[in-house]
Formats: sequence, structure tokens, C-alpha cells
Amino acid sequence: MNDKKYEAVMDVESLKRVLCKAREAQKVFSEFSQEQVDAIFFAAAREANKARIPLARLAVEETGMGVMEDKVIKNHFASEYVYNAYRSVKTCGVIASDESGGSKTIAEPVGVVAAVIPTTNPTSTAIFKTLLALKTRNAVIISPHPRAKKCTMEAARIVLEAAVAAGAPEGIVAWIDHPSLELTNMLMSEADIILATGGPGMVKAAYSSGKPAIGVGPGNTPVIIDESASVPLAVSSIIHSKTFDNGMICASEQSVIAFDSVYEEVKKEFVKRGCYVLKKDETDKLRAIILVNGAVNAKIVGQSAEKIANMAGIPVKEGVKILIGEVESVENSEPFAHEKLSPVLALYKAKTFEDALDKAAILVKEGGYGHTSVLYADQNGNAESAKKIKTFIERMKTGRVLINTPASQGAIGDIYNFRMTPSLTLGCGSWGGNSVSENVGVKHLLNIKTVAERRENMLWFRTPDKIYLKRGCLPVALDELKFVLDKKKAFIVTDSFLYKSGASKPVAEKLDALGITHSTFYDVQPDPTLACAKEGAAAMRTFEPDVIIALGGGSAMDCAKIMWVLYEHPEANFADMAMRFCDIRKRVYTFPKMGEKAYFIAIPTSAGTGSEVTPFAVITDETTGQKYPLADYELLPDMAIVDADLMANAPRGLTAASGIDALTHALEAYASIMATDFTDGPALQAVKLIFKHLPAAYKRGNDAMDSREGMANAAAIAGMAFANAFLGVCHSMAHKLGAFHHLPHGIANALLISEVIRYNCCEAPPKMGTFPQYEYPQAKARYAQLAADAGFGGKTDDDKVGALIEGIEKLKSEIDIKPRIKDYGVDEKDFLSSLDAMSEAAFDDQCTGANPRYPLISEIKQMYINAYYGKSSEKWKAV
Repeated sequence: MNDKKYEAVMDVESLKRVLCKAREAQKVFSEFSQEQVDAIFFAAAREANKARIPLARLAVEETGMGVMEDKVIKNHFASEYVYNAYRSVKTCGVIASDESGGSKTIAEPVGVVAAVIPTTNPTSTAIFKTLLALKTRNAVIISPHPRAKKCTMEAARIVLEAAVAAGAPEGIVAWIDHPSLELTNMLMSEADIILATGGPGMVKAAYSSGKPAIGVGPGNTPVIIDESASVPLAVSSIIHSKTFDNGMICASEQSVIAFDSVYEEVKKEFVKRGCYVLKKDETDKLRAIILVNGAVNAKIVGQSAEKIANMAGIPVKEGVKILIGEVESVENSEPFAHEKLSPVLALYKAKTFEDALDKAAILVKEGGYGHTSVLYADQNGNAESAKKIKTFIERMKTGRVLINTPASQGAIGDIYNFRMTPSLTLGCGSWGGNSVSENVGVKHLLNIKTVAERRENMLWFRTPDKIYLKRGCLPVALDELKFVLDKKKAFIVTDSFLYKSGASKPVAEKLDALGITHSTFYDVQPDPTLACAKEGAAAMRTFEPDVIIALGGGSAMDCAKIMWVLYEHPEANFADMAMRFCDIRKRVYTFPKMGEKAYFIAIPTSAGTGSEVTPFAVITDETTGQKYPLADYELLPDMAIVDADLMANAPRGLTAASGIDALTHALEAYASIMATDFTDGPALQAVKLIFKHLPAAYKRGNDAMDSREGMANAAAIAGMAFANAFLGVCHSMAHKLGAFHHLPHGIANALLISEVIRYNCCEAPPKMGTFPQYEYPQAKARYAQLAADAGFGGKTDDDKVGALIEGIEKLKSEIDIKPRIKDYGVDEKDFLSSLDAMSEAAFDDQCTGANPRYPLISEIKQMYINAYYGKSSEKWKAV
């Protein structure tokens, strides 16, 4: 177009100037508000719609293809349907916001769009692409097809003038007046994004330009007519689509595959409605002109069926709608199997639905990968046809799968299904070598900027539904089994020592008094194995309890939890349950729902593990010796009964080991990156109780039942703290030290905890733990606060931490825990030979992730060495 208002793009220099002007206009346009953009979008769509008839007439006159009246509909669709789809869509600034989640989504324009326009839809595609660009604050430069440049430029001019009149910057829409391969390639290489619609060569060039491109592949749409279909509906829909603009929409039907049982009916229906089924010799004549050099003959594209028949020397009646060739081959060697972009159809016969699917799949593969496929079948509840529809959807590698829908009008969207995005650019995905597989819309011309503010994760404080405490609470708590829960059969899990010593009798006698049948499994050993848990689960399945009672220390309670899982869900995979996670809410493996068969009660007989109130269980794989700390809130007991009377005769060694384990729970929970106000209180209280009561409980035993009870409470309270804040690297290392060298878990923690505190207190560690609420390294300050709360002296944080460590070491000495790993008979050679494997295993332990200082494997190794030899760890401060 040579209107003086616009510089004609005739060569490289003029295109450079227009590109520069477009960028300047787009920079201004990018500052427009949503209200301004919407006014421009409306004005442009309105004027394009007004010009739908003259633009359609101009397109037919210039290209000699298609049907003017149908092009009117295309222009109407490109303006009205596209406007209606996006009139209320936000494309400027903040388009979504989640204040509580701390995120915003902001839409930004891409820049300059290179819009390549095909000769088949020269005005409607120009309208469509310019409207998308205006709605998204982009500039657009159009490269028309040389045989359709006048009508394409006229469509662009109408949109531009309407947009400028509504306030858009001059130059926001432009075009190449004398399109050439050189100018089109230059435009594509200089633009920010390419919308390419055209032949395979043009689309390939767009993707090879070095710029982001949205190109679309060819269509070779197959249609299956099932025996359950309404033949009049199917045939009428195909004719409606295939004759629309003489079949030039790329989604239009190219081949019809009819079931053997309805094949003749389909043929008769086509003939009845004005189509012509070619005779064998006529099929050969038409076959000879469909392709030229392997591609569709440009002379038949968009021509009427009558004109195409005349080209082939086939006499037909005036006004014939479609030429139909009955063929067998679906391979590329058959011209009828290609995309024909004209009212010419291939008709195939299928013996079975599988045969029809095979034919359709090949047609898609050979010439229409990713584009469109159609099935006509009963969609009103018939089970057999519903199965066929499902199978068709699964088999067709197309971005659009249409059911009982004319392909041309159905694929472009928003006519036969309002959920389909209205578009004249239909992506074919990776199947067709395209970057998108959907109908292209405004979202494809936006850069989406996500603003994410730092937010602390939602946390929780979970405990058993009920916790009974105070000495003598056991019988009162168990009353619930009959009078509240109406339980009938109880399965007791304990160890042989407790069973043979009579420690489990109070539970059994109370159950007898309540009339509850019970069975006892007492083969749990220290460091229980998976084999033991499987044996207990098998016994449970035989007995079928509705309540499980775990009685004992951590071993009995942990093993009972695993039995519980295997009883309720024998299909559960142990390896999956032991899978590590970074965040328990996002773990790969989902624990099965517990409690549907049995209520779980945990009754501790030692003060340490806290298993009665935690979602953790440690189990050993007897085949490898590996300890697995399992964690999931489905493992949380339903009821905990903390009755210190059951701990009256705990051995001194057990009192010491379990007590220092409880102290480590509290210390690690308080320093954890997941610690909260809800876990801090219990952790602090537990530390105070342990320093106060552990020496007396250890030295005086049953003569200090107040201290026994204090330790029972401290263990459960510390358990609640670490059940919600998790633990740290001390427990990770203790798990592996115990597994590799057979040290009791509490002792292993005692040997490592002071070294871990020194390690964590570094103000500038190489790495800190990752969790949103953990803002900066603060372990030293937290240990200092803990020391002050527990009554230790010191002026500075360093003094207080030092006093805390001295207090821990003094406590260990009072309860006869030796200072070094070496002191427990761990052979030096064995220790050093296992050091690398043990360090790596500790790093991989579930507890490591919550440690305030994220450890390197080499650092874990050094901590093990320091703890083995009792070395000074001043080096951690300097790291």
C-alpha cells in the first residue's frame, strides 16, 4: 500500500526504518493501562468487523481462491469472536495476586511481533494477529503473501487507523508492501517473536530464524465415522466444514474412514447432499492433478469442486459440493492421502474400529502430526461407543480431537465448543515440530513476570489426640477403650524383658477387667528389625485387633508402629516408606491412611525416645544392617499414656541413655530451622526438667519417683517439640554410629551432641539450612538463650554456649557416660575404615535437613573424628 501516511516497505533500508518506528511505538504502548488497551482493542475489532465484507471481496478478487461469503464469516470470526474471548482478560500489569502466598503475576509485552500471513486466509489472519498484538501491547509488522498483499495490507491498515484513532501510537501496526523472501527473513530475525502461518517452508524458516517462533504445521485431518454415529449428522457436518471457503482452513477434513457396516449409507448420504463420488477412472484423473512435485497443486487450492473437476476432465453437475475418491492406501504415495486444501475428499472403508484407527493414525503421521482429528460416534452414554471415543483420544497424536464436530469450524474454536480458544493459528506441538500444541491466543504474546515475596511456610503443631499423664493414670486411660471407643480386641507389642518381668501385667489385667480380648507379641529386640515387624504384622492379621498397644521403650513403640502399617496396609512398600524428603508436605511417597483397622496407643516404660508422641519410627533392615528413621504423621499414636509408675524399675544404664537422648531431642528441636514458638516452649521446658531430674533419677532410681516422673514428662515434652520442629545432624550421626558400631542410640547422641553444638555455633557457616522462616545463622544465639533459660551463667553468647556445653559434659559425667567414642571399645581400625561410608550415610539421613548449619560430608567426617578422639573443635569457629 502506497498511502502517503505510511512509509512503503520496499527494501532493507525502509524495513529498518519501520522496525525502528515500531519499537519506539511499542515502548510508548507498553506504558498504557489496561483501560487504554481495552479501548484500542475494542475500536480495532469494531472497525475490522465493519469491513468484513469488502475485505472478503478483495481477498477473493486478488487471490482467486475461496468463497467470498465464507471469508466474510472468517473476518467476522477474527474480529468478533476474538474480541469477545479477550475483552475481559487482563494483559497489563498485575493479572493475578495472592497476598497471603506473597506472589504476583505480571503481564509484560514481548515487543515487536513478526506476523507472517498465508494466502489462504489473508485478511482474517491479519485481523486476528493484529488484534492479539494490540491486546498485549505489542507492535506488529505483517509480512503478507505476495499473491495476497493488497487485501492483507488493507486489513492491517483498517486495524491500524482504528487503533491510532483510539489512542494507540503511530507505527504500532506496519507491513511489508513488497514482500520477498529477503525482507521476510530479515523481519523474522529482527523481531522479538514470530507468528508464522503458511507453508512448511515458511514455518521452518521461522523456527530457524534464531528468534522465538510460534509456527503451525500442516493439517491432514482424518475423520472416522463409527457404526454408532448419526450418518446424516456426520455427513452434513463434514460437508459444512469441507465446503467452507472451499476447504482452505488447515483443519478441514481430508479423509473420511467409514465403517464397513455404514459405508454404503455414508456414500449415499454424500450423494444425496450434493457431493460426487468419483468413478475409478475419474479417481485416477483427479489423482493426477492433486499433487505437483509432492506438494498440493496450487491451482486446486481454494477452488470449487466443479472447477477442479473441469481441470481433471471430469464431467459433473453444476454446483457439486465435494469430489470424493474411494481409495485404499493411506501412504504418502497416494495423492488422496495428502492435505488438499480444497473440496476434495478421500473415502476409506474400515472393517473394524482398530482398522479405522490404524488408517487415521497413519494419515496423521504422514501429513498432519499434531493438528486435528475427528470421530463421529454416539456420545450419549453408549458404553461401547464411549470406549471407542476414549481409545480414539488416546491414539490420535493431534492437538485437537473433535467429537461429532465439523473440523474447520470446530478446530478454530468457540463455535461448536465454547471452551476451545478462538484462533486462526492452530499449534501442532512437538508432534508437528511446533512450539505450542494449542490454539494460539493472547497468552502466547505475553512475557509473564512472577513476583515472589519471601513467605514463611505454613507449619503445625501435631500431637496425639489424647495424652494421659501423672503417676497412676494407666487404668483411667485404658477405661476409654471400653467406655468411649468400644474396642473388643487388643494386640500388645512389647519386649521379652518387660513381658517376663511382669511389667506388662498391669495392662493385661486392666484389659481383662474391661472384658477386652488380648494377645501379646513380646519378641521385640533392641534395634528392632523389619523381619520382626513383619512377624508381628502377620500375628496381627491372624488376631485382627481393633486396638494396638505399644508398651516399652523406643524399640517396642517403633516396631509396633511399623507392624501397624503392615497390618493395615500389607501392600505398603518399606523402601518407599523410608524414602527421604526435604519437606514432609511435599514428599514423593504418600503414607497410607492409618487407623481404619486399629486404634494405636503408646505407653512408654522409659523416659527418652518420645516415640509415644512422635510420628517417627526407627527400624533396621536386617539384611543390610541399615537403620531407617521413618517419618510421617500417619505414624503418630492416637493416644499416649505417660505413667511414671511403669518406669519405676528402669535400669540405671537405660535411664542414662534414654535421658540424654531426650536432652538431645530438646536441644536439636530448639536449634532446628523449623523451630516455632509452639516448639520452643516445650524444648526449653524439657531441657530444664532434664538437668533438674536426670541425675537423681539415675542415682536414686525408685527413691526419687518425683524425678522419674519429671523425666517421663521431659521425654514426652521434648518428643512433642521435635515431632514438629524435627531434629538435626547429631541424630543423623547417632543413627549411623549406632548402626555401624552397635552403640545404644542414647549413648551415641551423648558422644556427639557437644561437638555438634560447637559446629552449629559458627556465625558464618559455609552453608546454612534451607527453610523460609530461617532468615540467617542463629544457632549460637538460640543455644545461648537455652543456656540462660536453663540457669547457666555467662555474659556473652559465647560464654553462655560454653557454659551449656560444660553443663552437658558435667551431666554426662554424673550419669557415667564416657566422653569419647573410643572409650566404648570401638576399634580404631574399624572406625576409620567405616568413616567414609558412615559420614555419607549420616549426610543422607532424614534428620540432616533441619540442622541449622547444613553439613558437608567432610565436616560430618571431621565431627566423627573429633568425637572419637575427644579432640578440641575450636576450628569450627574459624570456618
